[in-house]
Amino acid sequence: MGVGDDVIVEYVSRVPGPPLDGLIDDLYSLEGAPPYSRLLLPAAPAPLLIVNLGSPFLIRAGTDVEAVEYVDGCAVTTPTRAWEFGYPTPTRSVGVHFKPWGLAPFLPMPAAELCDRPATVEQIWGKSAVTELHDRLASADAPHEMLMLLEEELVRRMRAIDGLDIVRHVSTAIAETGGAVPISDLGVTARASSTYVAKRFKEIIGVTPKRLARSYRFTFTVLALDVAAPIDWSDVAARAGYFDQAHFVHEFREFTGLTPTRYVEVRQRFLREHPDHALDGWPLPAD
Repeated sequence: MGVGDDVIVEYVSRVPGPPLDGLIDDLYSLEGAPPYSRLLLPAAPAPLLIVNLGSPFLIRAGTDVEAVEYVDGCAVTTPTRAWEFGYPTPTRSVGVHFKPWGLAPFLPMPAAELCDRPATVEQIWGKSAVTELHDRLASADAPHEMLMLLEEELVRRMRAIDGLDIVRHVSTAIAETGGAVPISDLGVTARASSTYVAKRFKEIIGVTPKRLARSYRFTFTVLALDVAAPIDWSDVAARAGYFDQAHFVHEFREFTGLTPTRYVEVRQRFLREHPDHALDGWPLPAD
């Protein structure tokens, strides 16, 4: 899919009210023809839930060699490496962009079990519940109505999680510094042992505080890049706090699946072929 193709995607977003606003960045509806049939999603501190209302999509996550088909949607906690998402054409779905700790109150299992291993919506909520939700969403008249229904479903399913406040407090401190805060200071700030904090992080976010900080540091670095201008990678690595460029390149490949140079080429392609697209910013064409 390239320049000149009729690419129309309707993306509608809604910020939920209390009590979900402390767990979720936004709910969204996506419908239409995706810009590319396969998208590469760099690892980011952002759990995701998708309820699929169209044809199945494909996910190749973690170290998987082959893509796996998902019919009803998926849930994935904070990934540690890039993953590939294959959209059907056309596509229709609703989803949730969670804060790092936000998905845990809706899961029947520890978040670490879904780290680089997405679950189907049926696996987390059960077949009958998913069928009922799917029918209600499919009969909605407009995207905003679908998002209201999804918000109501989430409010009903939200449960209390032990240690959530500490994890939210520490995660927020990590985010506010772009991952640069010394991890050793966080347990003291939270008035809890580092062992307890790390355990709760694995259960609620899926990764340790150190790993979350790496994810934030990398995400902040990459999103600050101006791919339209020449890039001094040594300077980028140094400003991001990497000891040497080799370490930076290694981490870059881990988080994006690409070298820094190749990443810029792919980002430039997206901007060139689909300027101001609703999905521009993080996904990359994998075709």
